[in-house]
Amino acid sequence: MEYRIRFVDFPEHYRKIKSEVDSVIQEVLIGGDYILRRHLKEFEKNFAKFLDVKYAIGVANGTDALFLSLKAANITESDEVITVAHTFAATVSTISQCNAKPILVDIDQYHNIDVSCIEAAITEKTKGIIPVHLNGRICDMDAIMKIASDHGLHIIEDAAQAVGARYKGRRAGSFGLTGCFSFYPAKILGTLGDGGMIVTNNKEIAKKLFLLRDHGQDRETGAFLFHGFNSRLDNLHAAILKIKLNHLPKWIERRREIANLYHEGLSDLASLQLPPAPNGGNFYDVYQNYVIRSNNRDELVAYLRNQGIEILVSWPKPLHKHKALNLDHFNLPLTEQISREVLSLPLHPELSDSDVGFVVDSLHNFYK
Repeated sequence: MEYRIRFVDFPEHYRKIKSEVDSVIQEVLIGGDYILRRHLKEFEKNFAKFLDVKYAIGVANGTDALFLSLKAANITESDEVITVAHTFAATVSTISQCNAKPILVDIDQYHNIDVSCIEAAITEKTKGIIPVHLNGRICDMDAIMKIASDHGLHIIEDAAQAVGARYKGRRAGSFGLTGCFSFYPAKILGTLGDGGMIVTNNKEIAKKLFLLRDHGQDRETGAFLFHGFNSRLDNLHAAILKIKLNHLPKWIERRREIANLYHEGLSDLASLQLPPAPNGGNFYDVYQNYVIRSNNRDELVAYLRNQGIEILVSWPKPLHKHKALNLDHFNLPLTEQISREVLSLPLHPELSDSDVGFVVDSLHNFYK
């Protein structure tokens, strides 16, 4: 189906920075710089500076960022890690891939982990917490950090949807032992395929991660120090991301402008639950997605798509309801309710004010 308003407009996004992207691609190709080269090192340095952290380790994708972080934290068989079911499968799957046990708790009204549920889920086997900063809003990190400190737990932040988001002035990814990012094309900072990043302030963890991503090999000595993995952020992707990182602050501001337009245009619709408006306070949201809730979600989605508006539903079935994952013993009532009600409206920097107005008008027409 050809949509009048796309959920993400990749062609227009490329057109606006075409000369810069084309130039750096030519630079990489002409130089033959493909693996672990200058552009990757420079992007890692710049990304760490942007987040105000000490180390950044480029990896193949966001899933590997989570998996290697768990490995670096020595999460292994018989360990338990607390997280949520309202997230992409990678958050939970990487725990299982370490032969550890995912422990799922419910979410709050902002679609993030309900901090009031965490302590009741802690056992003597609990080794970590993965808070997921969903839709561009950071979790309540004060409460999570206190719980982790009180119980001696590692925090591994799933910040795949929250690059640039802040909580009390600190960036997503800068709170835990590690922060994990995805550069999947549809992300706020996306490349032309898969890519990911791990950030940390811990020197020993950073050293271990640099080795883990590259077969456990010390590139200076040539020695293999342990069995590692092949998960390097390709130099070409790093070169493109380095260019895009320069544009990221203005893209985030445009996202916040659009979120404010949605908020102003939809606040009078009592049938909808809206995300928090972009204002002051402790949270600086970056709106990876503008997620609303509706009791008649499926009918609304069908109507908007019929109007030529591309809509995303993340996720109609929470992870613990997928029988093959063996997680159906968890009782998560708000997670299940939100999964029945959520839909994401188009939101990207290329969206015009008139596009937003058309979406707002369409929602009003539906509820008439």
